[in-house]
Amino acid sequence: MKKLVSEQLVKYLESRGVEYVFGLCGHTNIAVLAELDKSPITFINVRHEQIASHAADGYARAKRKTSVVLSHLGPGLTNAATGVANAALDSIPMVVIAGDVPSHYYGKHPHQEVNMHADGAQWEIYRPFVKRAWRVDREDLFPEIIQKAFQLAESGRPGPVLVSVPMDIFSKEVDEEKFALLHHHTQVVEKPSLDEETAERIVETLANAERPVIYAGGGVILSRAEEELRKFVDHMNIPVAHSLMGKGVLPDDHPLTVGMTGFWGTKFINDQTKNADYLFGVGTRFSEADSSSWYQNVTFNFPKTKLIHIDIDPSEIGRNYPVEIGAVADLKRALVALNRVAKRLYPNGIDRNEKLKEDIQEYRKSLRASIQENVTSEAFPMKPERILADVREVLPRDAYITTDVGWNKNGVGQQFPIYTPGSILTPGGYATMGFGSAAALGAKLAQPNKVVVSLIGDGGFGQNPSVLATAVEEKIPVVWVVMNNSAYGTIAGLEMAHYDTTYGTLFKKDGESYSPNFAEIAKGFGVKGVKITSAAEFKHELKAAIEANEPVVLDVAMRNEPVPTDGQWNINDIYSPDSEKSHVSIP
Repeated sequence: MKKLVSEQLVKYLESRGVEYVFGLCGHTNIAVLAELDKSPITFINVRHEQIASHAADGYARAKRKTSVVLSHLGPGLTNAATGVANAALDSIPMVVIAGDVPSHYYGKHPHQEVNMHADGAQWEIYRPFVKRAWRVDREDLFPEIIQKAFQLAESGRPGPVLVSVPMDIFSKEVDEEKFALLHHHTQVVEKPSLDEETAERIVETLANAERPVIYAGGGVILSRAEEELRKFVDHMNIPVAHSLMGKGVLPDDHPLTVGMTGFWGTKFINDQTKNADYLFGVGTRFSEADSSSWYQNVTFNFPKTKLIHIDIDPSEIGRNYPVEIGAVADLKRALVALNRVAKRLYPNGIDRNEKLKEDIQEYRKSLRASIQENVTSEAFPMKPERILADVREVLPRDAYITTDVGWNKNGVGQQFPIYTPGSILTPGGYATMGFGSAAALGAKLAQPNKVVVSLIGDGGFGQNPSVLATAVEEKIPVVWVVMNNSAYGTIAGLEMAHYDTTYGTLFKKDGESYSPNFAEIAKGFGVKGVKITSAAEFKHELKAAIEANEPVVLDVAMRNEPVPTDGQWNINDIYSPDSEKSHVSIP
């Protein structure tokens, strides 16, 4: 029996356990929407496609499952592109299904088509950042393509894929048997582990090292290997530093958690990694900010430090640093193998680093002491350290935090303890403003029984405040804490430091600092909004917002201060070419 492609697509999504489709309507995808209306799958309707892709990103991270975005052609696809690219750089599995112009109108430049260089080529817009983009040319090929799309998004290094579907194909019929065959396809592609010989070599090398350090990235969380990493750390007694995306791989109060490296790291943390004799990189790409722009002897000191590196993506092994032992493997499977070998070779574990554990505790005390004045400050606008400390005090250990960029990302990475692996969702590689507010919607849908708070600047929240409409319509109880400094604060500080001006970075009206009243804007959407008027008021209002179990916006005036830094960032040297640091060699 033949049935419409759109009908069978929705049935296929149901069979894969898809709960939500995030998107926005258009004349090219209404055939799918009509079928979703009959389905248990919930369509999360947004007012801007970037919200859809960020919300889908947040859902995929918190649920640890591939998310689905439904987009219109042309402007719908390009609006969603920023969120899809953000997911791509952070290796988040996502399937984007986009309507396209009718296939029989290729070459005629129909309504909303992008075809300045080629006909029927909108799918090529996504080629630079998705794992693969398909254009469906025949309805009978669609079942095979949608299966491949999910399989590719989830296999190897995860990431987004695009399936661009001419709208007429959604309305054509395909034999049910073609979709039925998909149930016999592989739903999960098993990933590689370590062979015993390589596992033994790694374990013995780390056991004999004098100052080994594990360097953990977001790949540990993507592969759900946090527990295996903790067991390995406890058995081998090795300290763990992490990238921004690796924050939370171990609880921040674990005795061997050192902290985040790089430009926004601290001297103590960067010293641990640069003075290691062996660094064991797991699930990390050694990104620029985490590696102090790859300057030698700032965060890392390769090749004096020897590198062991395991990642699922072979292109990352040796990309930025020379590797002594490199292996391509799924982190969970690799760590299972390493734990097995470690227990066999060293059944009583490795007894070492007691002094380092004491040093880590002293470092944590000294860090708290160094910011204590700001943490307890009654100043208003509030000190950013006070905002973060109050949020941490109010939230349960397993609450989900979404961040944006600025203090709410870099300051959180440096000063905000995360206790539950995978509970911090941050835009790492793309560092996208507007991510945090929308990702919180997806995170709450994925984890409805957890508290979800979005820490976001006024610049980021102002980009897509219509997230509030979706929160109201879908009854998604997220709390947005708008850290409002009336500026693109990080860039303002950078420009002032190098050019003695903040032109184009501060929000002003008639020469005076200006900000929309986000609490009143929230009320206009039907969301509870509170404009904080004193430092003492904030914690009380945050508790009330969480207990209300409804969408709430807290507009918190904040001083525009830079996040403390110890590492190095190459852009500073570009802007100050005569500085001594600009002449530091890069390996």
